[in-house]
Amino acid sequence: MAHICHITALDDERIKVYARLTEAQLRNELHPEDGVFIAESPKVIRVAMEAGYRAESLLCEERHIEGDAKDIIARCGDIDVYTGTREMLAQLTGYTLTRGVLAAMKRPQLPTSEQVCSNARRLCIIQGVCDATNTGAIFRSAAALGIDGILLTRDSSDPLNRRSVRVSMGSVFLVPWTWVDCSEEVRAFGFKTVAMALTDKSIPLDAPVLQQEERLALVMGTEGDGLPREVIEGADYTVRIPMHHGVDSLNVAAASAVAFWELRKR
Repeated sequence: MAHICHITALDDERIKVYARLTEAQLRNELHPEDGVFIAESPKVIRVAMEAGYRAESLLCEERHIEGDAKDIIARCGDIDVYTGTREMLAQLTGYTLTRGVLAAMKRPQLPTSEQVCSNARRLCIIQGVCDATNTGAIFRSAAALGIDGILLTRDSSDPLNRRSVRVSMGSVFLVPWTWVDCSEEVRAFGFKTVAMALTDKSIPLDAPVLQQEERLALVMGTEGDGLPREVIEGADYTVRIPMHHGVDSLNVAAASAVAFWELRKR
């Protein structure tokens, strides 16, 4: 049974995970097996729980204990549920809570790249995308459009960053993902790489040759600088999205959605 804990002081040590720890501290980089992440809103928390993630504690407005958070609290069992007024929680977290519920959840043990790739036909490789909003949006499109897995280079934003989780609406829990050292790793599993970039050698996204490939990994780079030159030169294909009115590029999240749809499994 859950323990309802009423918070009366903003410096209460029991709730520092929600207010005073950085993303790096939440990940607990020295001991990642002890790391947590923050999921926000009842919908996102439910998606995480359905995917097998475990809540270690909850923080919610008092009115949600018998409201939006009631079923979540019942499912969590023997955990602490910290609560206070809407005004206090806004002071604590620095913003008014979306739907008034946060959960500190245990970080999972990530699969290996081999496990992510083994039964996949369409992958996304996120290369150096450090904006958490874009990462979350890419995951949401990937889940919706049938991408089998996502690999991220280690200079990319953490998919379990609080903002990424929120923007993805919980889709980060639905698509298998892990970290890789470089995009070339997928070749060992029979994938052809598709670099999304504007070069003289770029072919259109709807080129028939791409649909003929059994296993494709789309490599998406950060905005501004795009993909590193060596990644583009090392890719099996370099691909562009045909555009009008002189527009030369799309936001990486928007571009990913277009590419996922066009190159989906038929």
